[in-house]
Amino acid sequence: MYHFAPPASSQAQVETDAAVETASDDTFGTRVHDYLVANPETLLDVQTALQQKQAERQQQAASAALAENQDKLYQPAFDAEFGNPEGAITVVEFFDYNCGYCRRALSDMDDIIAANEDVRFVLKEIPVLGPDSEAAEKVSYAFLKIAPEKYEDFHRALMGSGTRANDASARAVANALGVDDAAIDAAMEQFPAEEALSAHFALASAIGVNGTPAYIIGDRLISGAVGADVLQETIDNVRDCGKSVCS
Repeated sequence: MYHFAPPASSQAQVETDAAVETASDDTFGTRVHDYLVANPETLLDVQTALQQKQAERQQQAASAALAENQDKLYQPAFDAEFGNPEGAITVVEFFDYNCGYCRRALSDMDDIIAANEDVRFVLKEIPVLGPDSEAAEKVSYAFLKIAPEKYEDFHRALMGSGTRANDASARAVANALGVDDAAIDAAMEQFPAEEALSAHFALASAIGVNGTPAYIIGDRLISGAVGADVLQETIDNVRDCGKSVCS
């Protein structure tokens, strides 16, 4: 097969151009290196910008997932509701009774409810901290079915107990509120918690919840115990412009 060979002069020019390009690349790389050594804070700026862009992408993905799961979030089949049941603004909280941050955040919910007559809290339990949490959830769910009018008292007592939540401690709270073990056992058999657990974990996975506490307000997923001020600011924005961040 015939292969075209460029004239010697053309080949020499190609080699010269390649050498110049390599030299330019080396010079550019050296300049970048020297600049970064002289200005290391630039790396922090780049890292911050990258983290911000990643956070924005995660929030965009979460917002899309929230839009796809409206019914499961706001028309709960398995959940307790605090605050105004007809409230125009809903805060969804994912929690675990053994989550220390969730326990400290209980007062945040109280502050929000006290300051906002149009806010409804929907509580979704995801027992992520082991068998004790799952056992407490089963008692909690049974209690909700037996005495929904007393569930807020149950929730506050177990969340604020200062001891580890498990089957025994959850039953003790239920007993103190007038629900005995026989009633709990019967409710567990009649209303097994597995369906609620499966629904909650599937929803949490779909919208990007990976820990507790986590809040959904409008189009925003808020991870962690961020405090009442952050929750209130987001609520105010949703009230004012229908979004978690107003332009």
